[in-house]
Amino acid sequence: MKPALSGSTNLKVKKKSGSRQKIDYVGYAMIAPGYLVYFLFIFIPLLIGVYYSFTNYNFYNAPEFIGLKNYTRLLHDTLFGKAMYNTFIYALFTILPQMFLGLVMATLLNGKIFGRVFSRASIYVPNVTSMVAVSMIWLWIYDPSLGILNRTIKVFGFDPLQWLYNPNTAMMSVIIMSIWKSIGYTMIVYLAGLQSIPSSLYEAAQIDGASKIRQFFSITIPMLKPTTFFILVMSCINSFMVFEQVNIMTSGGPLNSTTTVVHQIYLRAFQDFQMGYASAMAVVLFVITLIITLLNFRYGNQGDDLDVD
Repeated sequence: MKPALSGSTNLKVKKKSGSRQKIDYVGYAMIAPGYLVYFLFIFIPLLIGVYYSFTNYNFYNAPEFIGLKNYTRLLHDTLFGKAMYNTFIYALFTILPQMFLGLVMATLLNGKIFGRVFSRASIYVPNVTSMVAVSMIWLWIYDPSLGILNRTIKVFGFDPLQWLYNPNTAMMSVIIMSIWKSIGYTMIVYLAGLQSIPSSLYEAAQIDGASKIRQFFSITIPMLKPTTFFILVMSCINSFMVFEQVNIMTSGGPLNSTTTVVHQIYLRAFQDFQMGYASAMAVVLFVITLIITLLNFRYGNQGDDLDVD
């Protein structure tokens, strides 16, 4: 009897293992459209862009292979270096304040306070508003003569400033507008992270006599590490892609103080029709963004070591 039982058991195991190896064609068919769209509109254009970066393509003539000349030109292009510097400055002074303010607002609006729903919606609305519309609004705010900002500082006895026309204040003005627009997204993501933290942790901390500040730094901040990591990665990618607000508000000026890499790519490609050179810029930007993202994944603490039962 035992050998027969053992044989039947082995038979069942084989059938089970065989069923695991069965290919689910229906599943592959359902995900195929998504992969097809990615392949046609992202992967293939990416390869074409890399190819164009080694050519002198200019929209009118057939592309001719010129090797590394476009990349060599980039090394001596002071305007591209300025654009790269501006992009890093923009990313640095946008990401950190945005994450800090988003966390503060999420923490305040996570409690039971009056007007919580209205406050959340008001802060988040700019994030879903068109960048063109937001840029036009802030153009009026920064207007030297009619802008509400200069009118406000006049009340306090300060002289009006040329916010977008002064190289010393133009980039700061763009950064402030960008933080205002994107802070709602950061707040919503942090809110989701805060609401996923088990309340039992705070209850146990209260029993132990921990203050609210101690709970925030010992419980909230560590438990939000995966959320912070996600926001950091997405913010880095979005910051290096900045274009609309720069193109609308300053056109890269004054004196190229606000031009960015994507703005230079746009100018070289659609103003100078140097598609090959613009493609080389795009490849360099892609590589830098990829390296920064990989570094975030490598050294960013994703909170995988946190396990709350």
